Amino acid sequence: MAVTATYTVAGMTCGHCVQAVTGELKELPGVEDVQVELSTGAVTVTSAAPLADDAVRAAVDEAGYELADA
Repeated sequence: MAVTATYTVAGMTCGHCVQAVTGELKELPGVEDVQVELSTGAVTVTSAAPLADDAVRAAVDEAGYELADA
């Protein structure tokens, strides 16, 4: 059963930003889909199992952006 979680990513301003974040998140084990709403910074991740917040934060950092604290 897939798990969906939504995060807020700060600093994205364009399509390239979306691609960078999406690409890094899709490399996490179990990630099936990533949807980004550029205007709000909302990133919805669908995965096979819940993802560790540290792993999501590290992927977003690797893309050059910051995961906003919930």
